[in-house]
Amino acid sequence: MTELVGLPDVRAARELLAGVTRTTPVEPSRPLSAILGGPVWLKCEHLQRAGSYKVRGAYVRISRLSPAERDRGVVAASAGNHAQGVALAAGLVGTAATVFMPVNAPLPKVAATKGYGATVELAGNTVDESLLAAQQFAERTGAVLIHPFDHRDVIAGQGTVALEIMEQCPDVRTIITGVGGGGLISGLAVTAKALRPDVRIVGVQAEGAAAYPPSLRAGEPVRLPSFATIADGIAVGCPGEITFAHVSKLVDEIVTVSEEDISRALLMMLERGKQVVEPAGAVGVAALLSGAVEVETPVVAVLSGGNIDPLLMLRVIEHGLAAAGRYVRLTVRCSDRPGQLASLLSLIAGHRGNVVDVEHQRHDPHLRLGEVEVALSVETRGAEHSDRLVSALRENGYLVSIAGPV
Repeated sequence: MTELVGLPDVRAARELLAGVTRTTPVEPSRPLSAILGGPVWLKCEHLQRAGSYKVRGAYVRISRLSPAERDRGVVAASAGNHAQGVALAAGLVGTAATVFMPVNAPLPKVAATKGYGATVELAGNTVDESLLAAQQFAERTGAVLIHPFDHRDVIAGQGTVALEIMEQCPDVRTIITGVGGGGLISGLAVTAKALRPDVRIVGVQAEGAAAYPPSLRAGEPVRLPSFATIADGIAVGCPGEITFAHVSKLVDEIVTVSEEDISRALLMMLERGKQVVEPAGAVGVAALLSGAVEVETPVVAVLSGGNIDPLLMLRVIEHGLAAAGRYVRLTVRCSDRPGQLASLLSLIAGHRGNVVDVEHQRHDPHLRLGEVEVALSVETRGAEHSDRLVSALRENGYLVSIAGPV
């Protein structure tokens, strides 16, 4: 059986991290507190050095290497956050780092990893494929593989997040966080359960990359045949052996959230929380917002990372607006006669909808003679406003199809 990390391991890791990592703040969330009817706090690990909690585990692991191991350098695989953590930690310790990242890794994460001094190699379409390339590199060169989650030192380092939470919010009843391979939640569970066995530990995975539910049902790590999600930081196809042992024994519940749930959470964090968080960092908030889990307050949700590609942010904001009913795509059929488009736009304006773009199509073979199709993107004030706008269009004789959430 796998020996679990213990509280003394986490406390020793904290001593190693003194002066290296920062104690990130815990901020109250008024919107979530109102929804849940009790205090909700956000542990702001997106404000950690290198933009995520990952530097904690990476530094503990690398700092414990022998001089001979440091001379050989380290290698890692990551979609971005572990990459930056390893690059930063390696630079602090004084060893060379090579990081394998998926070919579609966000450009800002690639640039930041290089900026911390690591050599970046793009390999594979997923973190799992990049990890295979990193393992082959380690075998070929003798570099030490720094696994993103499946190592005791990494788990102990991530567990220092929970030490801070227990000091900052001593009456916490539930800790909720995103889960990829399971390093963070393993460390959280080890620490919190040792200090307060009554604290409930909840993990959240994206529906499109949820390897833990089938693994827990099977009683062993199960590899997903395929996976995809906007939450690239937790897009892991199979739990680790060590992390699975911790999660299966110590974690109370694993739930999943949809891409729409994640988008809405990111939008709320931007608008109401004034926090720039990446999709993987917001899945705990997404679970609370969507009602995917019932929790006892006070709750601490870990915002695990803030390294988001600005282009992805633009798409996520648009998707979040649509999911919240504040951005709707409509297709309207009407007669093709002078002034018809102006009348349509005037009607939308009269109901205080803001037209973002218009596409006029009259040559579609599915259209009747003398009929035109108008595709519109409209900003509204929410789902009820969208409903009223669509009803008004239909009442005025327009044939309306909804191409996006209302």
